[in-house]
Amino acid sequence: MLTAIALLLCAVLPAAAKSYDKAAVIAGTPVHYKLVLPKTYDENKEYPAILAFPPGAQDGAIVQTTVAGNWQAEAEKRGYIVIVPSAPLGRLFYQEGARVFPAFLEQMLREYKIRGGKFHIAGMSNGGISAFFIAAAYPRYFVSITGFPGYLPDPTPERIQAISGMCIDMYVGERDSGWRTQMKQQADEFRARGLHVEFSVEKGQDHVMTTLTGEGAARLFTMIEKFPQGCSQ
Repeated sequence: MLTAIALLLCAVLPAAAKSYDKAAVIAGTPVHYKLVLPKTYDENKEYPAILAFPPGAQDGAIVQTTVAGNWQAEAEKRGYIVIVPSAPLGRLFYQEGARVFPAFLEQMLREYKIRGGKFHIAGMSNGGISAFFIAAAYPRYFVSITGFPGYLPDPTPERIQAISGMCIDMYVGERDSGWRTQMKQQADEFRARGLHVEFSVEKGQDHVMTTLTGEGAARLFTMIEKFPQGCSQ
């Protein structure tokens, strides 16, 4: 799966631009991350920010590919800060890697001026699961959740309630049958509970959706920008 993700993303990457290699130490654990800044970045101004999780093993190589394929060009153009971390010590962010939160978020808020003190959170595949997992655990830090694909693991009533004030965007490939079924059921449940959910089945797409990569990545930002302050009920 990781090889397929990397190959499909690389096939539609835009021309390389600059991102920054950064690191933070959280309770003794190093967390490496890629940072994308707006082209006209001014450290004295506030910017909207996206915390994005990579797919697969969530390691440095797939972080770089994800940054280039899904986030960099539009973030630079639209004026976003994007932070894409690698799994600390190889531990996925919806498993043991979650232990670096919320301290990692607090450090990012100290280092960068994030609009409203809250992030949009997003991710692909394992990254999408990570995004929902972290948002449900620490909801006060987030405005929206985007999974492409992605869903909330262990969707207890308490965890669903935790994300109820966020805008939720869920994308899944038409041919990604297992994920499509699970995500559709969850989107329906969220709506039944009054949550604001946009659910899209991407026609002709598999698990890795090229419709959301390269030029198509603009759609991720367009959806995020529909409700910049969240969807509080």
